[in-house]
Amino acid sequence: MDTSKSQPRVRPRTDDDVEACARALAEVHRRDGYPVNWPALPGDWLTPASGLGSWVADLDGRVVGHVGLSRSTGGDLAPALWSERNGTSSQQAAVVGRLFVAPQARGHGIGALLMGRVVREARHRGLHPVLDVVASDTAAAALYERLGWTRLATVEQRWSTSQVVTVHCYAAYIYRVA
Repeated sequence: MDTSKSQPRVRPRTDDDVEACARALAEVHRRDGYPVNWPALPGDWLTPASGLGSWVADLDGRVVGHVGLSRSTGGDLAPALWSERNGTSSQQAAVVGRLFVAPQARGHGIGALLMGRVVREARHRGLHPVLDVVASDTAAAALYERLGWTRLATVEQRWSTSQVVTVHCYAAYIYRVA
């Protein structure tokens, strides 16, 4: 077993990490097309106004992954679907987003580590994690389903006057108390 390589580590994102996150995001965009629409200001895109927190993964001293948690905003479909299904307010949901892992760091379980961290944070805040993902991103959908997330629906979402995108809406598994 090679012990010279470090294990991936998830930690809160700092302002100093944003530039490295934007570089990793650019690699993901070139390879996978995520995000679908490249933001004019990637650092701002990674830091939405409704944000509750962001985390990064580092591997061998490099930032190689990112995830964020935010409050629901008007355009988010997953919180509304989850709240309808559970008879509760969409304000009790938190939106997981801006998840990516740099191509060279894949295969280390980093996506699952980031998702575990963001789910723990949502639950700590008394919120239920939900998300949506572009239907064509089959690798991300497979990750969420492997982690036990439930697909709530597949819907058409208008991103602009000229762009409608098919997205899958997911909710984290629900703990039921007997």
